[in-house]
Amino acid sequence: MEIICDQCNRKLNIPDEKLPEGRKVTVKCPGCKNKLSVERKPETGEDESSFGFAAGDGEEKAENHSDFGFGLSDDYDTPDRTFEFIEDEGKTALICEEDSAIKEIIKPVLDFMEYHIVETDNARDAIKKMRYNAFNLMIINEEFDTRDPDANGVMIYLSRMQMLERRRMFVALLSRRFYTMDHMMELNKSVNLIINLKNLNDIEKILKRSLSDNDMFYRLYMENLKSIGRF
Repeated sequence: MEIICDQCNRKLNIPDEKLPEGRKVTVKCPGCKNKLSVERKPETGEDESSFGFAAGDGEEKAENHSDFGFGLSDDYDTPDRTFEFIEDEGKTALICEEDSAIKEIIKPVLDFMEYHIVETDNARDAIKKMRYNAFNLMIINEEFDTRDPDANGVMIYLSRMQMLERRRMFVALLSRRFYTMDHMMELNKSVNLIINLKNLNDIEKILKRSLSDNDMFYRLYMENLKSIGRF
């Protein structure tokens, strides 16, 4: 779904599957910070267009969800429900990392690679952002917001996503336990890449190589999805 900001005329692109049907959510323009209200109307079969758009309207509360004990219900504040969008054709990256020193190594690399960076400090907020935004790249510390890396809430959420949606994202797992680019463990953890924290200073080279390999591997698959209108 594409909308135009009524103040600065920027074009924003919203993934259709991220909009709850029959609800209004707030979209914050990345340019002028103007808040726009977007609503996906329930499909009735009477009109091919199932989306409505209005600026400055009031909002209804989002659907009641409970995501793995993080309490993502309908009582969270408006700022938490605001989409963090960039202009059409941009790339987005979500960093799930609590250590500021680690983030200061990662962020300049992603910025150089022209990603729009979104940060989060806890699993509840990360899942909330994932529900309403489509990220091209996710970098997740296996110990993010947990003492047990095998009970990482964000990783559990990813493992339960629909395969079509999951394949659109590239997930890199930061680990102290596993070797960098351990392909068997990547398969075991259902991630695209593992980066051992000892190799963090080489993250740009590692990411570029892995992203390139992934693009080549899925290029034909994605082209087929586009040809049948599913991407």
